[in-house]
Order: sequence, then C-alpha cells, then structure tokens
Amino acid sequence: MTRRTVRIAMNGVTGRMGYRQHLVRSILALREQGGLDLGNGETLWPEPVLVGRREHALRAQAERHGLTEWSTDLDAVLADETVEIYFDAQVTSARVEAIRKAVAAGKHVYTEKPTAGDLAGALELARLATEKGVKHGVVQDKIFLPGLLKLKRLIDGGFFGRILSVRGEFGYWVFEGDWQDAQRPSWNYRAEDGGGIVVDMFPHWEYVLHELFGRVTGVTAHVATHVPERWDEHGKPYAATADDAAYGIFQLEGGAVAQINSSWTVRVNRDELVEFQVDGTHGSAVAGLRNCRVQHRSATPKPVWNPDIPATEPFREQWQEVPDNATFDNGFKAQWELFLRHVVLDEPYQWDLLAGARGVQLAELGLRSSAEGRRLEVPEVTL
Repeated sequence: MTRRTVRIAMNGVTGRMGYRQHLVRSILALREQGGLDLGNGETLWPEPVLVGRREHALRAQAERHGLTEWSTDLDAVLADETVEIYFDAQVTSARVEAIRKAVAAGKHVYTEKPTAGDLAGALELARLATEKGVKHGVVQDKIFLPGLLKLKRLIDGGFFGRILSVRGEFGYWVFEGDWQDAQRPSWNYRAEDGGGIVVDMFPHWEYVLHELFGRVTGVTAHVATHVPERWDEHGKPYAATADDAAYGIFQLEGGAVAQINSSWTVRVNRDELVEFQVDGTHGSAVAGLRNCRVQHRSATPKPVWNPDIPATEPFREQWQEVPDNATFDNGFKAQWELFLRHVVLDEPYQWDLLAGARGVQLAELGLRSSAEGRRLEVPEVTL
C-alpha cells in the first residue's frame, strides 16, 4: 500500500463549523481511519495547514490535535508549491478575495457557501477558476444527510408518483445573548458583515431542491427581522440589521411547488431541526436530518373535518419508518472524500463554483422579491 500526501490549506477552521465539521469530523477523521483508500493499493493522506488571523487560536488547535503546520500569513501558504488545495470556511465577506488569491496561485479550491456576497462575485470566482484550470467545489452538505439520502432513494424508486409539493420547516430559537448566550455568532445578525438567514439558508434550499426535485424557476419571499436587538460575544447590545426569518415559495421545473420557512426565532415542535414533507400522487414522506417516514396512498386514512369532536385518529402513528439499508457517514466527510477523489483521480464532480453561484443567485433574488413584494423568475446561471 503506497501513501500519497495532499497538503490542504484550511482557512477559517477556528470557527465553529470549520472546526467541528471540516477539520475534526472530516479531515482528521480521514486520518484516523488511515487515509482515503483510492484503490489500486494507494491511500490518500490529507495534511492540513491551518490558516487564520488569530495566532493563539491556531496554535492551541494545532497542539490539541498533534498538527505541526499553521500560519497567519495566507499569502505565504498559497506561495508554497507543495500545498495543492485551498479550503475556505471564513466569514463570507472575506471569502472572495481569499479564493481569488488561491486560484491565481493555481490551487484547487473547496469552499463553504455562500461563495460570495452577490451573484456577480460568485460568477467571477467560477469564471476565474475555470479559466485557470483548477478544480473547484462548494460544500453542499445537506444532500449527504441520511434523511435526505433516504428521500432520494424514494424518488429514484418512483415511490411518490408525480410530485406535487414540498413543505420545509427549518430553524430553532437562537437566544438574544443577554440572559443566555447565543448559539450563533453575532455577525450572523449584521447585514453589513454578510449576515442574514436568507444568504445563509437559501443557498442550501437551492441545491436541495435542484438535486432532488428540479431546478428552481421562480421565487416569492418575505423576510423579517423579528428580534431587532441582540447582544454580542462581549455582552454588548447591538442592532440586528440582518433578517432572522424568511418565508419562501419556490416554483420548480416540472410544476411542483416548494414552501420553506427558515427561522432563528422559532421554537421547535417537530422531530428534527429541519424537516421536509413531500406529497405525491402515490405517496408522501417526511424527511429530516436522519430519519424519513412514509405513507403510501394504499395506507392513507380518510379523515373527515369535524371541529365539534376531538380527533380520534393517531395521525403520526400512521406513517412507516424508512429503514437505513446502508451505513451513513458524516455528510461533510462524504463530500470531502468525493472532492479529494476528484482532485487526485479526476473523478466526476458536479458541485462546483457554478453550482455555488446558483445558491447565491437564489438568495439575492429572495431578498429582492421581499423588498419589491413580488414573484421573480430565476434564470439559469451560466458563465
């Protein structure tokens, strides 16, 4: 067994998502399993080079995990010819310039979303990477979740018949930060820093809908800032200038309609933090992060509306759990493995910077739809 090392500059992994999902549960998890088996007796060994602005945080992180390479000098890391891949998990406002530099240095690029603050910036990155000839990918983790993988299995198996509609509910209560610490960083609630639930979540909904049900062709959205004042990491109050809730209707290619509510100001009364109900002519399903339940038309009850008597049917008990039938790995790690194989083996990979630009476009149009109070067409994105 021969081992091939790939050095990855990982920028922004001192943040919550970059650290937990990308460094610990993806790259370090790959190392713990002995590397990525490429077949033909070859193993790929990922070697992270931690990059960021806070020297003390990088040093502590490296020491915690026995890593030896870290730097606050992004330019120097990108100038290192032995570094093949640049990964970005920074705040959105810092992402475009860093990716530009990485592409110019000839690095393959893998990045969190949104890839830019607007469609023009996202398309520029896709164009630059294509012209440079580097490989590029965007994190689209939700489609690798067990619940959505089961949902995809149902779709591929023809379970639904003709799909009519998708109803999505996402969110939870994010504390304001005064009497309980907030679970999300304060920049998420400042539009001037790239915050807002639309720019965060509409890119997710774009690829989920696109991959499972068809391209989004139209959007109608209403956004709100329900909590206008929050407290930051230092206990200081600040004005929340970004939206914390969004209510969207998406027309899909083929005629289905999706309605998705996204909110950081909702208390959870569902089994998982995100759930999608899909209704079709032959059956329905409710999928979350891990679980998926179905009801076939042959087993659908016939309720009758009568508000004068208590409900007598146990509706939630009338659904059947979809079995795993597979072993599901961490979704972020699964996509990392595909991207690494794309880089070193040139295997096909579809979730590139152009796909990321579609998500930025939908967020941009969603905000505009809300501001103008009307439905907007979603044109196809091309370079």
